[in-house]
Amino acid sequence: MSTELRRLRNYIDGEFLDAADGRTTEVINPVTGAAYATAPLSGQADVDAAMAAAAAAFPAWRDQTPSERQRALLKIADAFEERAEELIAAEVENTGKPIGLTRSEEIPPMVDQIRFFAGAARMLEGRSAGEYMEGLTSIVRREPIGVCAQVAPWNYPMMMAVWKFAPALAAGNTVVLKPSDTTPASTVLIADIIGSILPKGVFNVVTGDRDTGRLMVEHHTPAMASITGSVRAGMSVAESASKDLKRVHLELGGKAPVVVFEDTDIAKAVEDISVAGFFNAGQDCTAATRVLVQETIHDEFVAALAKAAAETKTGQPDDEDVLYGPLNNPNQLKQVSGFIERLPAHAKVETGGHRVGEVGFFYAPTVVSGLKQDDEIIQNEVFGPVITVQSFTDEAQAIEWANGVEFALASSVWTKDHGRAMRLSKSLDFGCVWINTHIPLVAEMPHGGFKKSGYGKDLSAYGFEDYTRIKHVMTSLDA
Repeated sequence: MSTELRRLRNYIDGEFLDAADGRTTEVINPVTGAAYATAPLSGQADVDAAMAAAAAAFPAWRDQTPSERQRALLKIADAFEERAEELIAAEVENTGKPIGLTRSEEIPPMVDQIRFFAGAARMLEGRSAGEYMEGLTSIVRREPIGVCAQVAPWNYPMMMAVWKFAPALAAGNTVVLKPSDTTPASTVLIADIIGSILPKGVFNVVTGDRDTGRLMVEHHTPAMASITGSVRAGMSVAESASKDLKRVHLELGGKAPVVVFEDTDIAKAVEDISVAGFFNAGQDCTAATRVLVQETIHDEFVAALAKAAAETKTGQPDDEDVLYGPLNNPNQLKQVSGFIERLPAHAKVETGGHRVGEVGFFYAPTVVSGLKQDDEIIQNEVFGPVITVQSFTDEAQAIEWANGVEFALASSVWTKDHGRAMRLSKSLDFGCVWINTHIPLVAEMPHGGFKKSGYGKDLSAYGFEDYTRIKHVMTSLDA
């Protein structure tokens, strides 16, 4: 007996709609590997309609006072709290994440981030007005950019949606947001929540695949394209956006070095690093998955890390002892497995290195040692529950190897030596450097990288300003 699949819909101009041509894709629950819903496979007509709605809504939303936009965002934050259990259920179905951790680790920061940007709406700063030329006064205005085309990833579908829409709306822009084709459910629910608060057309959701995203970025209406995703996707967006000089905001891949010196408290470092490496099945661009350990403590550290990994559990969302759930989709399972299958002969799998079960996309917590700097698994993002370990001799080598990848998003240093920590924080070429911790984020501080990790900042006042443009106004005092 077949079960009828739930039907998700686009949200355009205040209405939930099917794709204009009726096309859909199936949405798979990664815990079971079975379809649970269908979502529109949106095409040109759907993108046109969403962009037209956002463009029509922009002038009135732009002209709202900051306090009015703030009140709207605060209502959204309150609604997220009130409907938290619905959001959790949708996200767990999307991703297979543990229910308890989704409740404790995602809902509170999401609500806090929306409230932060609600406050930021009223805190725009700039140069003071002044006479920089005799008889003329100069004023600097910060204005919203316009319609923003935004593409969110599948690893944190609802939180990354917040990172996209909250600063954009706070600054006075309107939004067309596309979730990943594998995780649309929580974003469609967000549209339902927001739709009762914002004027129609201010926030729109279009579901679909990479071709849908390409249509959004290439569309003539948006003034800005923002994506969180792979380097390949980011480069494609940057290339497409360049054709009409759209602004581009890219948060892409990572390969975070975790530099552990011999004076570190090994037990505490192992405990924290294993959680930061395996949380969300390692599907985090800041995950602590590339560990560099000083040679004098290498063997002891590897043994402790392998033990911690072996004791880490993956499994069903309702199991309270589970740290992480499945990989998001079969392609990601294939990618993670492929890295392990292609390991060079000098590498050693200390623990894990295999799929867990035959149903769903679960993968065992894995530790790999004996690696060299030019190995594939060191240079490329695995995006799975795999922690690699390298042995370094001194500070100079640690810095060289840490920086010796094409990504530059996040990093951490583990040492009791304050001077060393300060030297490393200066020398590490990454957008974030944590010291004796790894992965905490706060709304007030920027998140974003360099090199192939992209450009632009999420969170913080810097992220808010990314969604504004600057205008100089000069007036004669003699008129």
